[in-house]
Amino acid sequence: MGFLFVLVVGLIAGTISGIVGTGSSIMLMPVLVYQYGPKQAVPIMAIAAVMANLSRILAWWREVDWRACLAYSATGIPAAALGARTLLALPSHAVDIAIGLFLIAMVPVRHWLARHHLKARLWHLAIGGALIGYLTGIVASTGPLSVPLFLFYGLTKGAFLATEAASSLGLYVSKSVTFQRFGALTPDVAIKGLIAGSSLMFGAFIAKRFVLRLEPDIFRLVMDAIMLAAGLSMLWDATQSP
Repeated sequence: MGFLFVLVVGLIAGTISGIVGTGSSIMLMPVLVYQYGPKQAVPIMAIAAVMANLSRILAWWREVDWRACLAYSATGIPAAALGARTLLALPSHAVDIAIGLFLIAMVPVRHWLARHHLKARLWHLAIGGALIGYLTGIVASTGPLSVPLFLFYGLTKGAFLATEAASSLGLYVSKSVTFQRFGALTPDVAIKGLIAGSSLMFGAFIAKRFVLRLEPDIFRLVMDAIMLAAGLSMLWDATQSP
């Protein structure tokens, strides 16, 4: 039943994230923490995120802006490895609190970024990749930060979904490799990540047909609610742990 619940939530999360460009980790992470604990949940989510981003790349392959992807990934990949190493040194209780506070904080941050109509250049993507990459290594998802960065660069619809996914893919691969090197990515954890990731991949392909027809503002509000609920759930788990 635990695996089935993860698969159902993963399918829903993969579909929503395939439409708005983020949200799969935010929705799935509290379920993984409840099912496996925070120290296992983060590497499981890293594997699942690799698969989710790969599916979005495959769905929108011809739309990828490779210059933007390279600028973001060049600094983001090593920063994600450093962040993952930092995570492994933290106690589980601190991981719950950090992820919960981060998700809640992203709601006002996203709105602040949206109100300031900034135009990003390639060097902005490089700086953003370093900062967001490090945070990606520590927390489950930094989509609420990376999404506006690529939107400010001028990408929309399929180009945005594909480029953001291609850029994030390198970060999550780097994070996963770091977990493997330091013993956090065991075969059992990898299998759980593949199971969760398979549902995210399927959801991404379902989402493709809706991208041009659905109103993104509605899903932005939904994502705010999801981030608040997920963040509060993580903080609640932290209060219940010994």
